[in-house]
Amino acid sequence: MSILVTGAAGFIGGKVCELLAKSEKNVIGLDNLNDSYDVRVKKHRLNNLKKLKNVQFYKADIEIKKDIEKIVKKHKIGTIINLAARAGVRYSMENPFVYISTNVLGTLNLLEIAKENKMQKFILASTSSLYAGQKMPFVEGAAVNTPISPYAASKKAAEAMCYSYHYLYGLDISIVRYFTVYGPAGRPDMSIMRFIKWIDDGKPIELFGDGSQSRDFTYVEDIARGTIKSLKKAGFEIINLGGSRSHKINYVITLIEKNLNKKAKYNYKPFHKADIVATLANIDKAKKILKWTPKVSLEQGIKKTVDWYLENKYWLKNINL
Repeated sequence: MSILVTGAAGFIGGKVCELLAKSEKNVIGLDNLNDSYDVRVKKHRLNNLKKLKNVQFYKADIEIKKDIEKIVKKHKIGTIINLAARAGVRYSMENPFVYISTNVLGTLNLLEIAKENKMQKFILASTSSLYAGQKMPFVEGAAVNTPISPYAASKKAAEAMCYSYHYLYGLDISIVRYFTVYGPAGRPDMSIMRFIKWIDDGKPIELFGDGSQSRDFTYVEDIARGTIKSLKKAGFEIINLGGSRSHKINYVITLIEKNLNKKAKYNYKPFHKADIVATLANIDKAKKILKWTPKVSLEQGIKKTVDWYLENKYWLKNINL
């Protein structure tokens, strides 16, 4: 049975497709290649995927159900891994409608297709942004009823829809909540890629707050491994995938400075109302159910990310942040 991976040209989607293909799985990848951030980064990931023999790619949008149905009918698909999403807290305040149409309606389309085709498994990528206001370390059983951005609210809605389809139709569903994913070929609109490029270019980095806020940073390959491990039969589960350590933003900047051998300049901005002050994952469920733990430390991951940036600097110099 083939595995349908939506958001295949995305940061996490590309790595999930790569690891699945290398493990001899037949992967059907789709992505609408929208311009939510510089499309050249998506095309770079897509070019790497096209080199893999087990991956077939379609340009398609999960908001258009009939297009996805055609792909499903053409291939024997038994599983959907839904990594297609509009991501980013701040932009969701500027254009909340696209977050609802992609993250909620798009997920509903895929759930309907999974139901209609009696699929074996459905995986939804969700976010640690749901844990706003909860005590750390964040546990999956926390009442995540206070989303502080349209992005988080859209993911909450998608999670709720997933439970409804599990309850009503018996779909086997795992929801994986990601914690601040970073790594090579990362999104250029996220802080780590921005910081690397700004520091290397000698431009002041935009820092919201004083840098004392902290995040549970998780390396992209660890996230992809955990997502693939979530393919196991589970009934209905919500599982945190995080590094299980919280690091201050200032420490991340220090690591980037060390690996670039350059010092950062700063453009301080007020702490954003829709940001969370700190995140930290409890990953006991991931350890128990998936036998998963993160392998790449923040120090190793930042080095890998900076090395990738330096190797690809010739085309990244023109990327829009």
